[in-house]
Amino acid sequence: MNKALGGMARGMALGAAGLLAGLGTAQAEPMKIGMITTLSGGGSSLGIDVRDGFLLAVKQSGAKDVEVMVEDDARKPDLAKQIADKFIQRDKVDILTGIIWSNLAMAVVPASVRQGIFYISPNAGPSALAGKGCHENYFNVAWQNDNLHEAMGGYVQANGFKKPFILAPNYPAGQDALTGFKRYYTGELAGEIYTKLGQTDYAAEIAQIRAADPDSIFFFLPGGMGIAFMKQYAQSGLETPVFGPAFSFDQGILKAVGDAALGVKNTSQWSKDIDNPANKAFVEAFQAEYGRLPSLYASQGYDAANLILAARDKAGGLEDKAAFRAALKEADFESVRGAFAFADNNHPVQDIYVREVVKEGDVLTNRIVGVGLAGHANAYVADCKM
Repeated sequence: MNKALGGMARGMALGAAGLLAGLGTAQAEPMKIGMITTLSGGGSSLGIDVRDGFLLAVKQSGAKDVEVMVEDDARKPDLAKQIADKFIQRDKVDILTGIIWSNLAMAVVPASVRQGIFYISPNAGPSALAGKGCHENYFNVAWQNDNLHEAMGGYVQANGFKKPFILAPNYPAGQDALTGFKRYYTGELAGEIYTKLGQTDYAAEIAQIRAADPDSIFFFLPGGMGIAFMKQYAQSGLETPVFGPAFSFDQGILKAVGDAALGVKNTSQWSKDIDNPANKAFVEAFQAEYGRLPSLYASQGYDAANLILAARDKAGGLEDKAAFRAALKEADFESVRGAFAFADNNHPVQDIYVREVVKEGDVLTNRIVGVGLAGHANAYVADCKM
């Protein structure tokens, strides 16, 4: 964290202590936001980016009555639940946010929203919370888990591939990923594997891929899992084309994997080259603040904070929960994605892009090469009864 942001913060420890951003004395009761995210161990780069994007938006707003407390869940569901309970019972937060992993979201969100707390998701979007388990206090600003994989399933089929091999970790988001891919890819599969969450050795899976002789590979392996798989795949000598969602080829992963990722197509609802003023300003501000390119996770944290701030201003605070809820639903904020709206189950309606990994100077990054799904919602809207 740089000096400018550090000067705004109080309680800088990211473990048992929290991080408070934008806290002032202008109002007796600030809006309290509890952020539970992954800041250590595997996948920590995802949580760091969500946190940094969120705090950048709070800083830019100039709000003096917003308190953001941040704690590290270490990717452990039990710890995430303990932190949520503390935020709700001791700290009396109005809003929870920040969770990266869908199994942690399932441990935290249902009980929290039933207590009248708003949960604004900047990432995890399990199908169980989009359909029958939806709730009026739960909003997802990122996507429903299936979305990016649906777009890539359609892209693989449209481009003539007839025998893909697909794999993902065995947890809710991994199951949603392969379900989404198969919803839009309806042909034959060379193979389908669920790997262990957090796995780093993929020798057995790569051997299975080699034996299956597919014409393409689709994988969803976020964070360190994707880094490990791509490095081992590059070393294997296999040259089968690889496809995935942005989670497998985002900015942090590309830096670690290197040139082995060049040319790979991936799907995302965000890219740094989306041409609108809000996105251009965000990319520039994030680089200036943190000295690195933003990822889609950073963009999601940024949008989540701006949604909350805009809704609070429109509702005149959080005292009237119905008014605040209605303002969230209207989504009247400048999203870095451009057009943004919520479906009836409080998940985004948005374009899903196809991107290609390219090199700009010495930096690996992504650029948009097409639209995979336009104005896309999700498959679970009809199952949500609110």
